[in-house]
Amino acid sequence: MTNKSRIYTRTGDQGSSGLANGERRSKTDQRILAIGALDELNAVLGIACSQLSDPILMQQVETLQKQIFICGAELALANEINIMEEHLLAVEKMIDHYDAALPRMTHFIFPGGSVAGATLHHARSICRRVECEVLHLAQQEEVNSLLLRYLNRLSDLLFVLARHVNQQLGEPETKWIP
Repeated sequence: MTNKSRIYTRTGDQGSSGLANGERRSKTDQRILAIGALDELNAVLGIACSQLSDPILMQQVETLQKQIFICGAELALANEINIMEEHLLAVEKMIDHYDAALPRMTHFIFPGGSVAGATLHHARSICRRVECEVLHLAQQEEVNSLLLRYLNRLSDLLFVLARHVNQQLGEPETKWIP
């Protein structure tokens, strides 16, 4: 017999989830929905990372995943763990770095291209939804305003990374021309 704990706790069987402070909330609570959307974003970034061949970019995406864990911890009310200005500035620096090598956009583009590029576009769209979920939460409860800024910038970064990956792989962008 091992001391390994079970993955199931049965504490959520009645439709509630626990926060870091021990408080239980309905699984339909806005804070729980925002945490779940962050988890989904992190999972899709994991898929994107598994499709990348550039080890530097893989490491950067893994760093973003760690930062998303920080966002989740902050939303779970672990007040000692917060997204900080340095995280936001690092994302902005990455945007500037990767965007500098991309052609100027003259049209909207369809999400797609390579599998990795399309997955990063998917992550971007989830990030936009996460931002909306957190904004909805902020209309009900206090939320760190830096978290909203970080999520807004992160979706911009994911868009730039999708374009970068597609360019590196020689995948053309499909312009939307109405």
